[in-house]
Amino acid sequence: MEIRSSRIGKIVKSLEGYNAFIPNMLPPIISWNEKVIYSLSRADFLLGKLSREGSKLPNPHLMIRPFIAREAVLSSKIEGTLATVGEILAHNAGVQVKQDANDLQEVQNYITALDYGIERLDELPLSLRLIKEIHQNLMQGVRGAHAMPGEFRQTQNWIGSPGCTLHTAKFIPPPVDYLVDCLKNFEKFLHNRQLPVLIHIALCHYQFETIHPFLDGNGRIGRLLITLLLIEQKILPSPILYLSAFFEATRDEYYKQLYNLSKNGDWNEWFIYFLNGVAEQSKDALSRAERINELLNKWKMEAAQSGSKVAVQIVEQFAVNPYLTINKISKELDIAYSTVQRGVEKLEKNNIIKQTNDNKRDKVYCAIEILHILEEPVSL
Repeated sequence: MEIRSSRIGKIVKSLEGYNAFIPNMLPPIISWNEKVIYSLSRADFLLGKLSREGSKLPNPHLMIRPFIAREAVLSSKIEGTLATVGEILAHNAGVQVKQDANDLQEVQNYITALDYGIERLDELPLSLRLIKEIHQNLMQGVRGAHAMPGEFRQTQNWIGSPGCTLHTAKFIPPPVDYLVDCLKNFEKFLHNRQLPVLIHIALCHYQFETIHPFLDGNGRIGRLLITLLLIEQKILPSPILYLSAFFEATRDEYYKQLYNLSKNGDWNEWFIYFLNGVAEQSKDALSRAERINELLNKWKMEAAQSGSKVAVQIVEQFAVNPYLTINKISKELDIAYSTVQRGVEKLEKNNIIKQTNDNKRDKVYCAIEILHILEEPVSL
């Protein structure tokens, strides 16, 4: 391991001769400076605006579904999967896509794990128990399923370039002998409510990634924790903010920030980076949600003017997924196939949707403008 000393942790040498990092208990002593205070104020303001304005949208509970799919894709992409937002949305609409089945399943598992975590928060606070349950959902039946889904590791892991070993790794998390105490202290801090919420979440994310308690899936679970903490602490009414897009767009900087914090112990640098991510993603999420909603309202008016109630109902489904097949809409709305077909034809004639395959039967359609909003890169 490259780190030889740290102000926010200690280095221990194993019997096998490698050094590992043990983070100090949280919370640390924080030396607030003007940049951190400004960053926190800005992030709080923009996150509050997202919460207020996002909840005013006519269909916020429907609109979070494509945002969840987008988060799942980008969080999984950081770990090496290649599936796109469009492929996942098409797959969820029942369309066959060419992407690797393992990639699709990993992204789908992320969605399942997030849904499960949000639902369980009604019964159980964020805890080691719930984190293990979420990990079980995340890792079940995918690559890495051998890595003890739902169980903390019982062997040493490490972080570094592909092919590195324990003796050449850039960073080595706590050895198994230290893991129980690290996790016990982490769980205690999860319930700490004495710090500003966003500072608390930034601390939790760093500490979890540093402990790296699972053999696989640590990055995705750590990013899920950010969303779940925002929901648990009632900062957001629904999971519309995700930082994976920011971390993916600044991937090298993200890993550098985590590593440099362990090495140099400068919490303020990490806070500023993390809070900037919250601020930028709050603006980004609100912009996307508002633009999607404007399109939906415009299209519903056009569909209503065409005299087709079914066309209006179909447009409303785009809030959940811009992809559709006549069969799927027919089943979901419990409307005859031929009636849905006529509605689809009117939407196609008005250039609201386009056919995305060449089939004479089993045609696949997409509201391309909504897909473009969901797929456009983060603007930093």
